[in-house]
Amino acid sequence: MARLRALLARAVDLREGEGPALGWASAYFFLLLASYYVIRPLRDEFGVRGSENALSWLFVGTLLGTAALNPLFAELVTRLTRKVFVPVVYRVLLGTLVLFWALLSFAPDGWRLPVAQAFFIWASVFNLFAVSVFWGFLADLFRPEQGKRLFGFIAVGGTLGAVAGAALTASLAGPLGPTNLILLAAALLEGAVFCVRGLVRHFHVDDSTCAVAPGAEPEGVPPGSGALSGLATVSRSTYLLAISLFLLFFTVSSTFLYFEQARIVKATFTDSAARTAWFARIDLWVNLLSAFTQLFLAGRVVRLLGVGGTLVALPVLTLAGFAALAVSPTAGILALVMVTRRAGNFALFRPAREVLFTVLPREEKYAAKSFVDTFVYRFGDVVGAFADKGLRALGAVGATLAGLFLPVAILWALLSAWLGRRQGKLAAAREGGGTPADIIAA
Repeated sequence: MARLRALLARAVDLREGEGPALGWASAYFFLLLASYYVIRPLRDEFGVRGSENALSWLFVGTLLGTAALNPLFAELVTRLTRKVFVPVVYRVLLGTLVLFWALLSFAPDGWRLPVAQAFFIWASVFNLFAVSVFWGFLADLFRPEQGKRLFGFIAVGGTLGAVAGAALTASLAGPLGPTNLILLAAALLEGAVFCVRGLVRHFHVDDSTCAVAPGAEPEGVPPGSGALSGLATVSRSTYLLAISLFLLFFTVSSTFLYFEQARIVKATFTDSAARTAWFARIDLWVNLLSAFTQLFLAGRVVRLLGVGGTLVALPVLTLAGFAALAVSPTAGILALVMVTRRAGNFALFRPAREVLFTVLPREEKYAAKSFVDTFVYRFGDVVGAFADKGLRALGAVGATLAGLFLPVAILWALLSAWLGRRQGKLAAAREGGGTPADIIAA
């Protein structure tokens, strides 16, 4: 135990009495992401079962599902205490998992494909709300000063959970069958609820109080709130419009690669369990590479290249991926492209993009971020899905597709460099005492 405490002291600045809270929160995130990364390969496998046209409409369904649930989610946040709200959300998700398992296992054969497609939409929305609940709950419990010291360590717990979930799916998809893995995801989610109760007991959360220090303002806002105000905020700011356009470039290109992945995997693997295991192995390597990059490279890269330079690397890497798949559209090259790009996004590009929001006033920051991270992201998915469909109909494949992406990549890189410079100027203005109105109108 003494060695364990010494090792923990090197990894995190832990104060007296914080150990149980850190343990519960880390285990909570571990189990939550383990559950999701059991679900994610199943979602990807279910997505390739139907036609490409059906897959395009599944992205529309995801956008509509996000738009429909966001107001309901925000309403529940305002009406229920965290003690009630958090377990209810996860128990609803858990019950839905069991229902999907029952339908996929016992429903008539004619129902299986529509149920699998509904699962694709549900799983795409699952991550958005499940993780938003997690960070919102922790923002209520931990003081801002604690969050700065402890949240990084808790995030590592989530990364390890993602690795564990992907590894379990890769090893068990064959022996158990893909459908039965849904019950494993449900069991892991129930473990996350158990950790929620541990945090509730530790912080003495009741129906009328929340564990925020007196006079302290909790960081963040309720997940899912501020969509309409976010739209208004984005429309008034050139800077926020540029961030939205950056994210659109990212999501559209990601959707193109996702459709290419679906085509290659469907042509390479004919067995459902083999496809599920392949997707799980991709997730496993993505999370392992992400963890390595976060621990040893991310800080050095961002310091060396700056925010703008780091963001410029994303369109360059994406263009290289399109070119590689144009030359050799095989499962091996696809795995290399997807692992490199997704791990780079998690460990480098997503954190750099989050830095862009740090120069905004608090209310505008969270209102705009909620809008960008939900509606802009999902809208980009839909645009990418139907753009891929249209270009394929015109015969744009391989080298032609990579050539068409070249001017997009150049524009995307120029936009990334501009965002980096503007973020630096806004940060300097904020440090120099610039007003919120000056910053948001930039």
